[in-house]
Amino acid sequence: MHPIDLAAFWPGYDVVACSHSAENTLTLTLEPRAADLPRCGRCQQPSPLIHDRRIRLVRDRDLLDQRVQLRLPVRRVDCLTCGRVTEHIFWLAPASRLTRRLCAWIESLLQLLPLSHVSQLTGLHWHTIKTLDKRRLQAAFGIFEPGDVRRLVMDEFALHKGHRYATVIMDAERTRVLWVGLGNSRKAIRPFFEQLGERCQQIEAVAMDMNTAFDLEVKQHCPQAEVVYDLFHVVARYGRDVIDRIRVDQANALRHDKPARQVVKQSRWLLLRNRENLKEDHAVRLQELLAANQPLATVHVLKDALKEVWYAPSVREGWRRWRAWLRHARESGLAPLQRFARNLQRYARGILASARFHMHTSLLEGVNNQIKVIKRMAYGFRDSDYFFLKIKAAFPGKMR
Repeated sequence: MHPIDLAAFWPGYDVVACSHSAENTLTLTLEPRAADLPRCGRCQQPSPLIHDRRIRLVRDRDLLDQRVQLRLPVRRVDCLTCGRVTEHIFWLAPASRLTRRLCAWIESLLQLLPLSHVSQLTGLHWHTIKTLDKRRLQAAFGIFEPGDVRRLVMDEFALHKGHRYATVIMDAERTRVLWVGLGNSRKAIRPFFEQLGERCQQIEAVAMDMNTAFDLEVKQHCPQAEVVYDLFHVVARYGRDVIDRIRVDQANALRHDKPARQVVKQSRWLLLRNRENLKEDHAVRLQELLAANQPLATVHVLKDALKEVWYAPSVREGWRRWRAWLRHARESGLAPLQRFARNLQRYARGILASARFHMHTSLLEGVNNQIKVIKRMAYGFRDSDYFFLKIKAAFPGKMR
């Protein structure tokens, strides 16, 4: 068996010394080979004139359980074209103290592990790891390239505590995040449409929640696009504004019947969850609750009827279902439900547009869930640009 030639790992250099420290660090001293001329760091042409040299400590990939550190003489050449310039070393990025091999390994780890775990594994500072990861993400996802986009999905998410929000815009057909920006106002999303430019004319539908700011900005830049209101957000608002309100009112009306009042107070998740997602015993409890309380039964049935408007096979059928739902809501005698129905009438066109453009509401929910996972893995982000790049990387898109 032939001995391993360590110099093969660092072309152009020989290993001339090796030392080991108590901290499990293996330090290798390198010397450039006399036969290999240094190359200019700018034009990369051979340059025999050497102005000076300085020792740089460089980290390389670990060897078994040993940290590998290189004592590397880095030369400044006197290039006849470029002047005095640091030499080009192809396995080491300019001004870097990490070899390209180590950087590639760290970048692969970052696609699997949280930043803090990679820092602990490699022994490098978390800021160094983050800088590497941000540079990788910037190269892969930092350039705005919307492609042949025709349908968009827009949503806001909580960035930090204290009602600070950001907006994410996705290509609905490719499930690819195109843009993420601070804020949830018209001014906040305007840069996206400005970058989109002439492509705005090819946008045919935009799915969003009932956000007036988003609606107005879309109509200004994409007047031919149809706004489609998202079922998930409407049902969530129905749960807050109607089901929760009536549940509280019914619980207050039963203040003299404590057992019955307790049943109604504890029924929130039974009423909000879809029937098909309930376990058998929970389904029985829900049925008993609805049989005993007419107002709760009414709002629960109308919740399912409201969903059916979005699943209509045609605009005509959607209109029929919408008119029937409105009639039942008005005749219910329940003030929160009647108020919700009046407010929802303003958005009728965007609701019925779902029959023409079947925009999957699960996209928005999936984006928000993934964003929460990214935030938990990072224990929160202080660098918003880095966070937004992470979101883009989580939704790189797929071929149509």
